[in-house]
Amino acid sequence: QVQLVESGGGLVQAGGSLRLSCAASGRTFNANAMAWFRQAPGKEREFVAAISYSGRNTNYANSVKGRFTVSRDNAKNSVYLQMNSLKPEDTAVYYCAAKYSDSVSMFAKYDYWGQGTQVAVSS
Repeated sequence: QVQLVESGGGLVQAGGSLRLSCAASGRTFNANAMAWFRQAPGKEREFVAAISYSGRNTNYANSVKGRFTVSRDNAKNSVYLQMNSLKPEDTAVYYCAAKYSDSVSMFAKYDYWGQGTQVAVSS
């Protein structure tokens, strides 16, 4: 099993920035591709960004391209999401996810999930 713990959420004004972190523990060798998803109130969970184990391959939802950056530090078993130019529509619970497959496809199924961290963007 892989345990994922997110941190870094909070309340920020529109145009501001936040950096989310996700720390993996347990059988981390099973965590190759890692990703961020989000779920806003009353909406389905949606893909935000993914990164391969090496970091060479990334993928982003169109809604966050150019504003969000996903990165990872394998020595720390961690993945990050730098969020800039935040908008009220970015308000959601953000989840970290991991899987054994190294694909960064937004349609891939993830094996492990964190509990989520709340991000709220005020207008």
